[in-house]
Amino acid sequence: MKFSTRAEYGLRAMVNLAENNGRLKSLRKIAREESVSIKYLERLFNILRKNNLVESQKGANGGYALKAAPDQINVADIIVALEGPIAPMKCIGKSCTMEYSCRSKIVWEKVGAQIEKTLQNIKLNDLIK
Repeated sequence: MKFSTRAEYGLRAMVNLAENNGRLKSLRKIAREESVSIKYLERLFNILRKNNLVESQKGANGGYALKAAPDQINVADIIVALEGPIAPMKCIGKSCTMEYSCRSKIVWEKVGAQIEKTLQNIKLNDLIK
């Protein structure tokens, strides 16, 4: 299973905010510190905001902050918000022509469930240096 840059950059940006101790931080500063395009971060943060993971404030002193404490946000929440359901195969979580006759489906469901469980057990607080 391979996650996209949405998960990679989104998680890095969320850890960056977690290190900011609840203070607002501009996307421009996060983009510079994480070497990510500000345009790309804007799209990611729009998704994160819609999923209640971050909050924003406009204005000269505006920026973004985590919506909850770093020990309350798990990595699975971030990745699912940015990537969608965790599924190691395209057919898991969607209808499939072989849905009822696929003998290997249970393997992929169990693998996906274990990946999600592992990611749920990792909090942003665990990633702060």
